[in-house]
Amino acid sequence: MITAPLKKVAFYTLGCKTNQYDTEAMQEEFKRNGYQIVGFEEISDVYVVNTCTVTNLGDRKSRQMIRRAHRNNPYGIIAVVGCYAQQAAEEVLSIPGVKVAVGTKNRKKIVEYVEMAAATNSSINAVEDIMKVREFEDTPIESFIGKTRGVLKIQEGCNQYCSYCIIPYARGPVRSRKPESVLEEVNRLAAAGFKEIVLTGIHIASYGRDLKNTNLLDLLVKIHLVNGIERVRLGSLEPTLLSDEFIQTVKKLPKVCRHYHISLQSGCDATLKRMHRRYSASEYKKIVENLRNQIPETAVTTDIMVGFPGETEEEFNETYAFVKDIGFSKIHVFSYSPRKGTPAASYDDQAPADVKNTRSKKLIALGHDLEQAFMNRWMNRQVKVLFEEVHPEKDGYYEGYTEQYIRVAVPGDARLEGKLLNVYTEKIEKDCLVGRLI
Repeated sequence: MITAPLKKVAFYTLGCKTNQYDTEAMQEEFKRNGYQIVGFEEISDVYVVNTCTVTNLGDRKSRQMIRRAHRNNPYGIIAVVGCYAQQAAEEVLSIPGVKVAVGTKNRKKIVEYVEMAAATNSSINAVEDIMKVREFEDTPIESFIGKTRGVLKIQEGCNQYCSYCIIPYARGPVRSRKPESVLEEVNRLAAAGFKEIVLTGIHIASYGRDLKNTNLLDLLVKIHLVNGIERVRLGSLEPTLLSDEFIQTVKKLPKVCRHYHISLQSGCDATLKRMHRRYSASEYKKIVENLRNQIPETAVTTDIMVGFPGETEEEFNETYAFVKDIGFSKIHVFSYSPRKGTPAASYDDQAPADVKNTRSKKLIALGHDLEQAFMNRWMNRQVKVLFEEVHPEKDGYYEGYTEQYIRVAVPGDARLEGKLLNVYTEKIEKDCLVGRLI
């Protein structure tokens, strides 16, 4: 039992950008209460593991990190937060070392729960029924580290209920952050020197549906007016959000990055129907074509799921051909993972692991070819790059990203960090354009 005041806390975050934002907000809560943030591999008084449950792999990695924290300090307090804790609180609390389970609500009380567990030497299950929550839990971040991209959470929850997805059950219904709170944080980011902000949430296309007289497009227009912010990047979007009105408006907002991550999952209508997706492949294609026609040189990235129950070889080939036809600049491929409590988990014709693996490798190879083809379009051209960090493999080079989210490196050092500069591209090395400042 710890009797001395708790002074050190370490964090590990799994999953999405929304989790990254939640972790940063919790770090601030600990700092305000006198804690020192240390590395996860260090001996710490408290370990906070912010978990993911979108796949079985997410659950497994979450458990691995919890056990690693316990090995680092068997006497430390481990608090488990996020989607895995929300879905399996009792299971989480049974893992050695875990004293606090919080879930996807009440993260603002994390310090209170940890100190209560330490004082009483007892376990605390603070997980609530997330399906009853109707208010956005506002956890604004007051101070920021770095001078490049800032992640800003604007929304929580999802009402889509795709047949394969556990997230609506783990995050609850749609709750939107009030526009005035979002704008206050955008202004703080600008004042802190950030040039780019990334709007994130569980389903940001739903932003404003629980509020009066506002939506994502309205919010973008307001954010665009904030001085100091030069780029606004959108997180993952549903294709149906990209109406002609939406596209017509954002093309007049030059700060909005020409990079749209538009969730696809499958290019086969029969598969999309079993997934409970709310569009057809032809509708998706028309949306992408309209976007590219209205806003030239836009990068379109996506997610593709392989091995969904009932996906035949013909259905997979249809998806493969569709992905090739669209010509995405990048794709994220993942295999279907049955999630207990979702309709698809009980579907017949669950695909064997070797089938999923084969299809995944085939699509990943296609994705690599498409990415290289997209990068080639930007060879021997002038691009604008927001510089972020040292190139991990090329000594004496600094790297950043274009608004299309293309990685670019030039000779340079940390003096480039946070600067938005013009670069002339000269060659491609792996997944990075290399050039020189102009």
